[in-house]
Amino acid sequence: MQVIGLCRFSYPAIGGFQVEHNSIEERIAFLYAEARLEERFRLFETVALPCLREQTDQDFDLIIVIGDSLPAHHETRLRDLVADIPQISIQKHPPRQQRPIMKAILNDARRDPDAPCLQFRYDDDDAVSVDFVERLRQTVSDCSGLIERHRAVAVDFNMGYVAEFSAEGIAAAALHRPYYVAALGVHVRGGSPLTIMNFAHQKILRFMPTITLSDAPMFVRGHHGSNDSRQKPVAPVPVSPLTPEQAAEFEARFAIKETQVRQAFSAT
Repeated sequence: MQVIGLCRFSYPAIGGFQVEHNSIEERIAFLYAEARLEERFRLFETVALPCLREQTDQDFDLIIVIGDSLPAHHETRLRDLVADIPQISIQKHPPRQQRPIMKAILNDARRDPDAPCLQFRYDDDDAVSVDFVERLRQTVSDCSGLIERHRAVAVDFNMGYVAEFSAEGIAAAALHRPYYVAALGVHVRGGSPLTIMNFAHQKILRFMPTITLSDAPMFVRGHHGSNDSRQKPVAPVPVSPLTPEQAAEFEARFAIKETQVRQAFSAT
């Protein structure tokens, strides 16, 4: 079964952001600000990419969507970072309405639209466990009776960490949070045009059955200065520096190495 992931790397969509801008030009200026993009690249390199390289099931596709106005030096840097991951492709698009363009990209990526597929969203500042794709497939197999009766079924791994990354290393807090973007997948029946982008992630349970697993940490949600979801007043999440045991877990489960985080965020 094809597994398709979708990652928006600072794509200047029309809509789809909690931070509002008066024009698409303002949104592009915000997204492409050098300081913001530098932070996103450091997170992408040290948090989001390592776990993809180490997936125990390598049979997946990940589409990274960028704007056609992303400055050339940033596009080159991005392509260089993912050059060793054959599962990743990069698509350039002009600004479009968020949901229609993302749904079209996902449906165009289906090698056989008449066959079922698994889909997931992937933020460029998050990580999933190295067995995420494997467990997503296995869960669908375990629940085949439910899967067969519905056009779409969500699989929600709701245990993980919130983490902050800096030159000092990693500070984190364990978290149970249902229907986060990270580690949430959707099985779509063959012949159905539904996609994971048809639904707001936190409302997905209103539209389909969901399977919840809480047996192991499956995601790391990055918290930092440019989180779109945290630009408005929100309750802070207290985090603490990783213990040696937690640092070992981050490396084993998410392929995130604290030494690499310190090095990347110490660079000038």
